[in-house]
Amino acid sequence: MFFTHFHLTEHPFAENPKTGALLCDERFENALDRLRFFQQAGNLALIVGQTGTGKSSLLRIYKQSLPKNRRRPVYLHLTHVGPNALLRMIVAQLGESPKLGKDRLFLQLADRLEKTDGETLLIIDEAHLLPSPALTDLRLLISAGIDAALPLKVVLCGQDPLAALLKRSAHADLKTRICVRIRLNPLSPAQTTAYIDHRIGVAGGSTKIFDAESKALIHDFSGGVCRQINNIATACLVHAYDKKLKFVNENVVNEIMSEFHF
Repeated sequence: MFFTHFHLTEHPFAENPKTGALLCDERFENALDRLRFFQQAGNLALIVGQTGTGKSSLLRIYKQSLPKNRRRPVYLHLTHVGPNALLRMIVAQLGESPKLGKDRLFLQLADRLEKTDGETLLIIDEAHLLPSPALTDLRLLISAGIDAALPLKVVLCGQDPLAALLKRSAHADLKTRICVRIRLNPLSPAQTTAYIDHRIGVAGGSTKIFDAESKALIHDFSGGVCRQINNIATACLVHAYDKKLKFVNENVVNEIMSEFHF
């Protein structure tokens, strides 16, 4: 389709590109700096942002950057489950068959964590969907009690309701344990231009496919939200291909946006 028309080797605005195709922009660099500090000095990190701003992409880059053989990352994103189910999922990810009953699950998890070489890094994506009791369970896992704390670090990543959930008095103890807080904002106009150019370049295309005016307009319509940029830019490429155009200009973007309903 438009791949050949624009001399592209792959879809430039795919939802889940290879990690190497992700642009590590200023937002990500700042976030990774904080996460590196968290690795050294904390037990709990919080990442929040509206949907589509690149939170999961940040987690992919962060996970890939972790020192090999020093930390075991466990990634979970199916979080719309009960607290016991979440504990079972964690135990299963650690390579064991979950036992019945929360008490046995806690003991099994604690035993497995203590026997694992190095620290376990639990990365929970879509954490805004976690039920309140599950957050309490996580707080108990990272609490030291009267003995040494378990070798466990937790990253909670989710949409803005997660921050509101943590403001509840029931989670005051968990909130005070947050070592670093990261808010992933939408892209600025300059960052949107760099994002489009990078994704086109990784796909083997020319950065001139989108002219300056079209990139500025895409930013305005998308609000700098990466997922919306992907949707609009893809629609523009398809539309330009249908019209046998070699470039995406301001007219193409306007014609496409007349078909979108935001």
